Amino acid sequence: MLPRWSTAISQLSKVGLRKNMEFSKYLYDGSRNYSKVAAAATATVVNSPLHGVSTKPEVNLNKLFWSKPSSLALAPDSPLRIEEPKYEGFRRTILKLLLFYSKQSKSIRGANVIYRRIISQVDKQPIYDVFNLEKNFKTTFSLLVLHMWLCLHRLKEEGKEGVELGQYVYEIYNHDLELRVSKAGVNLLLTRWMKDLEKIFYGNVVAYNAAMLPEAKQDELENVIWRNVFSDDGSSKPNDAASVVIQAMSRYVRRESYCLTLTDKEAIFSGNFMFTSLQNLSPDGTR
Repeated sequence: MLPRWSTAISQLSKVGLRKNMEFSKYLYDGSRNYSKVAAAATATVVNSPLHGVSTKPEVNLNKLFWSKPSSLALAPDSPLRIEEPKYEGFRRTILKLLLFYSKQSKSIRGANVIYRRIISQVDKQPIYDVFNLEKNFKTTFSLLVLHMWLCLHRLKEEGKEGVELGQYVYEIYNHDLELRVSKAGVNLLLTRWMKDLEKIFYGNVVAYNAAMLPEAKQDELENVIWRNVFSDDGSSKPNDAASVVIQAMSRYVRRESYCLTLTDKEAIFSGNFMFTSLQNLSPDGTR
């Protein structure tokens, strides 16, 4: 991914405590050579690194994510929608006094729903199966940052109001990430780890922003995805064998970005949208 992974691991290894060493190994193991993906990147998703041979139908990566982008907003009658509670009478009066309906409170509730949409995509198995990724801390963190960037990039399109909401989303993400790091075994040096991960986050965001500019090179996004999500040795470009998977993820990222742009402000701010499902994909990348 980035050299900071190795630096952070070296810092933890000096502690000599078992849990921290286990977490260091956990990250390193997730950064091993990408030969499994390279071997599988002949255009099909057949074998899962977690479960051996998959019983799912083959998915042709070359045919994924070519469909026309569309809004990701949930339908009005969708059971997945989360609506603001509608209280009346005395209860509403009390809640207003407690600032339940203040702009800040509404923003925090919306940010929580937005982040739930992010982790619902990142924590589920289909995204790892489609892109032949091992599910470990490194890959989950990389995908988490990628989908955070997609949402923050969309929120920024709404100006100051969107940027402010994005800050709430980032604070929720940061708290969740701290819990994930602790759960992985780090108790000491947690602050240092969080600082390293924060640097990686902002570095990735800057790289994704630059790769999406009109003047960016045609393969820039592919190279960024390779470095941020797949590469373990700092190489800047994917090898030929891995290019099929990288190109598929690049199309996925571009399509999700366009879909979010087509999603109306109300759906974005309330979190009533869902990323494109990666389960039971049709050849064009839709369900």
